[in-house]
Amino acid sequence: MDMTLHPNTTHARSLLKRYQAIRQASLALCAPLEPEDHVAQPATFASPPKWHLGHVSWFFENFILAGYLAGYTLFDERLNFCFNSYYQSQGPRLLRNRRGNLTRPPLREVLAYRKYVDENMALLMLGYGDGVIPAELAELIEVGLQHEQQHQELLVTDIKYILGSNPLHPAYLERRDAAHSAPAPLEFITVAEGVYEVGHRDEGFCWDNELAAHKAYIHEFGIANRLVTNGEYLEFMADGGYSFFGHWLDEGWTWAQQLEVKAPLYWYEQDGEWWYYTLGGLQKVAPQLPVAHISYYEADAFARWLGLRLPTEQEWETACYQLHDGIPETANFLESGLYHPCGQAGEDDTQLLGNLWEWTGSAYLPYPGYPRFKGALGEYNGKFMANQMVLRGGSCATPRSHIRPSYRNFFHPDERWQFTGIRLAR
Repeated sequence: MDMTLHPNTTHARSLLKRYQAIRQASLALCAPLEPEDHVAQPATFASPPKWHLGHVSWFFENFILAGYLAGYTLFDERLNFCFNSYYQSQGPRLLRNRRGNLTRPPLREVLAYRKYVDENMALLMLGYGDGVIPAELAELIEVGLQHEQQHQELLVTDIKYILGSNPLHPAYLERRDAAHSAPAPLEFITVAEGVYEVGHRDEGFCWDNELAAHKAYIHEFGIANRLVTNGEYLEFMADGGYSFFGHWLDEGWTWAQQLEVKAPLYWYEQDGEWWYYTLGGLQKVAPQLPVAHISYYEADAFARWLGLRLPTEQEWETACYQLHDGIPETANFLESGLYHPCGQAGEDDTQLLGNLWEWTGSAYLPYPGYPRFKGALGEYNGKFMANQMVLRGGSCATPRSHIRPSYRNFFHPDERWQFTGIRLAR
């Protein structure tokens, strides 16, 4: 893994300040919830908010405090069973589909657990005064912070699934709309053939699955200048997109036939009009906005319907580096507070970073020379490299400081509760 850190990120007080800001952001995401919302689990893939708050605290306690703070006492050893996610090396754990059974410990105890961990993490870091935290410890804290930011995105998407599954369709927050222009005509940006570097090669943190940087030969291709919109997806639906097997992969066709509603997740048809659930409540589908909550199967079928395809992850990354020098200021991330994809900020806005995770046509596999995390953290990414597809770009639920062009997200092809969308290629 690449743990190149900026000079001030290992300074004890600077790192503590960043730690506290990220930890507070998780609590702020849960602030609009009722106590009952914190324990709901309407599907196996959506964990209760209370579990997220406990799990990220367990991560800091288990992997950092227990080994680096002299004389540290666990808050409650029983919580290891409750909040271990999938680490076989860390002992037995509650099965994922039973996290909604955790009516106890109560929310107040989970919040006390967080406070206890935060106080002890502060003791650990302030023990270095105005000095620099040792590299090994700074690296582990950085992993913990990046891990918490991943769970902030999961909090947003799981909260949406919890509230969106409620027949009352309650709003999480009052709806906010971003200013945006009408989408530009769909066009394709040509990228010349050549040998390109793929994988993380910038300064700063990256996950092990982004390594090692390597060369890849890429044929000339065209990549769409923006995301696919709701209006364009409605055309696919109106043309029988869900009823003609020829557009679909075989597994996708079987999956599509089992859908209760032949439409993206959270879409509902009422009196001949399409509505969708947003974190601002039930709204009419806005045709000019990017289509969201799409499975890989749907994204692939839509592309085939047009005689096009999805970009490979190598193509996507190459195009992103060519078209952007850093993250655009207008990109829609978690900090915007919209919790919904927004339209283009102008014709030059490619929407490659933020808004929606974009399905690629690439299976999630290790890069050449993949340096899997050592020790218990070796379970973080490497063991999931089978039967999943890669997504790129981040979403409106991703913290801005958490994303980069080389970031590789991955999900099973039928999953769509995350903010996922479609980018076309040819």
